[in-house]
Amino acid sequence: MKTVLTKNNLSVVLRSPKESDAKEIIGFYNIVGGETTYLSFGAGEYKVSAQQQESAITSVNESDNNTMILATIDDKIIAIGTISSNQKKKGKHVGELGIVIKEEYCNLGLGKIMMDELIDWCKSNGITTRISLSVRKDNPRAIQLYKNCGFEEEGIQKNETYIDGEYFDIVLMGLIL
Repeated sequence: MKTVLTKNNLSVVLRSPKESDAKEIIGFYNIVGGETTYLSFGAGEYKVSAQQQESAITSVNESDNNTMILATIDDKIIAIGTISSNQKKKGKHVGELGIVIKEEYCNLGLGKIMMDELIDWCKSNGITTRISLSVRKDNPRAIQLYKNCGFEEEGIQKNETYIDGEYFDIVLMGLIL
């Protein structure tokens, strides 16, 4: 557990998830999915049962190359950061980074705080040597944050996302540790 301050001096606790967080995590993802179209899922599309989420929490907490960080205020989840890694020998060194922040807590520097925490965790786990992520090409703020954290653009997936009759390209980015 670690307490950090946002740009406006809001005190945020960063911690690992507990099985008892399962329902709140599901609710969080289903809400934030409707706050932006930049995520890979929409409102109510995080279709995981509480039992499945509890199992996922147990698994991530027991893993040496996967992590989940919850950002909380007054014990309420306001952001989630994850590193998801393959367990097969050939790809175990690669972590896929994901960050989701509740809309009302955006623009406070929380994204950078979460990025730094996840990158530091990867550097210290003794396994991860590469972090990958994907971001919509029309999300320049996120792309700039990732570049500021050392990520490089590695490719484009054209027409990868389809929303309301429009296709969007995805930028693939990577960071070698």
